[in-house]
Amino acid sequence: MTRRVAFLVFDGVTLLDVSGPLEVLHESGRLGHPYATVLVSPSGGTVTASNGVALAATAAPEDVGPLDTLVVAGADHLAAEGPDGGPDEALLAAARSLAERAQRVASVCSGAFVLAALGLLDGRRATTHWRHARALELRHPRVRVEPDALHVRDGRYHTSAGISAGIDLALALVEHDHGPDTAREIARELVVFMQRPGGQSQFSTALATPPARGELLRTLTDAVLADPAADHSLPAMAATAAVSTRHLTRLFQAELHTTPARWVERVRLDRAQQLLLDGHSITATARHSGLGSDETLRRAFARHLGTTPTEYRRRFGSTSTPGAPGTG
Repeated sequence: MTRRVAFLVFDGVTLLDVSGPLEVLHESGRLGHPYATVLVSPSGGTVTASNGVALAATAAPEDVGPLDTLVVAGADHLAAEGPDGGPDEALLAAARSLAERAQRVASVCSGAFVLAALGLLDGRRATTHWRHARALELRHPRVRVEPDALHVRDGRYHTSAGISAGIDLALALVEHDHGPDTAREIARELVVFMQRPGGQSQFSTALATPPARGELLRTLTDAVLADPAADHSLPAMAATAAVSTRHLTRLFQAELHTTPARWVERVRLDRAQQLLLDGHSITATARHSGLGSDETLRRAFARHLGTTPTEYRRRFGSTSTPGAPGTG
């Protein structure tokens, strides 16, 4: 069965929001699971992407029949304030018309602002590019924005974070339609990660934390990131660096604006999240992440993520993530 997918595009659209998911669907067709894709714009004809590339011969909404999926691409101006910001009436009308005929509706990056403006995301979980998440929350308070997720599914609505996360979204759609083996083969062909599950943070602690300025602290933090489960107690790190515990604490506060223990715990939590999504049990995750015990793992998840390890895995794990024993 060939599934029909429409991409809603417009002047100023971010090209990778369109081309990334399109390439995923193209590869699916090569594997025997075809999608019929069409570019649709509010008035049809040619639109120009933000990088100057012209997308020619787009269809008008009235020329498109029933759809399996609508994908609304993003653009910076959709999230912008002021008279030139936000989706215009023509774009909203096109999106409304297409969404009414689609079995599922998706957005990439700031395309979520279009769905939110139509009220389609009211009372639902959704995400967008981290830079626009606060604006989405303020402009559409009835949307339950998850600013740190790569992609989110709530009912028939799928939203994803910025730019390359559209590829992750498209892989998730293919996986839902045709199974994990097909999605995995596409990811291998495109040389991208098969599993960047929806709940995975847009940034890990290693990226979200500004790099240490001094060589001493950089060496220590690199060691923690390389092996979170090793002994990274304050005395052990101080001994490795040949400084006093007090001096090491001052360095962390001055350069990373946190304590050694808190920074190490966040790195271990990052590792624990990935281990859970890879199918490890609660006990194995606690051990291999360096958090130690099941109870310490649960406390860290409750403190930083507001959930339990089991609920995190259930909510964010890919359908291809193998089940694992353990409770959270």
